[in-house]
Amino acid sequence: MPLKAVLFDMDGVIVDTEPLHRKAYFRMFEDFGIDVSEELFTTFTGASTKRVCNTLIDTFGLEADHEDLARIKRHHFKNYFDTDPDFDLIPGVKSLIENYYDNGIKMVLASSAHMNTINWVFEKFELEPYFVGKISGADLQESKPHPEIFELAVQMAGEHREHCMVIEDSTNGIEAAHAAGIFCTAYQSAHSKNQDYTKANLSVFDFADIEFEKVKKYF
Repeated sequence: MPLKAVLFDMDGVIVDTEPLHRKAYFRMFEDFGIDVSEELFTTFTGASTKRVCNTLIDTFGLEADHEDLARIKRHHFKNYFDTDPDFDLIPGVKSLIENYYDNGIKMVLASSAHMNTINWVFEKFELEPYFVGKISGADLQESKPHPEIFELAVQMAGEHREHCMVIEDSTNGIEAAHAAGIFCTAYQSAHSKNQDYTKANLSVFDFADIEFEKVKKYF
């Protein structure tokens, strides 16, 4: 039962856009005059912008629709994306992607991020040649922790789920992979705080620990 495909989350796994998203969200909160607690904000990790915006509308009784909130948030995010000097790939992930590519592993991106954001990241860091497909949770009916995004990613890879592995860093993403019945590696990033890794099959702090030669023994 060899490993044939790896399904990557993006935020917290390939890039750490969370600080940029955080800045953009809190600028948007200011624009709408709402006070979002750290406790509430933590629950948004790994969720689509649409789901976050709908939660805000319900919680704070906002008159705007989710697209209004999302548009303003994306405006702030793109500004930070283009100008923040600290924004870069997660250490070691480019080597991991190249390692899988050299070993004939198919790679699919399955992220809750908007497709615009995914494309900006792929263009900025020249990732397009390595991946066979990209899925944005923003285009789907359901959001992580629902398994829909990973079920579609398996189809996109053209492999059985038993031959696939998900790499995730958030509670919602790990639960989505678990619900889809796919082997899940939790990347314990320094940036991903207060996340629950208990449903992951494997947990690592360093991408070197899941290079093909080391991880194939699980399949």
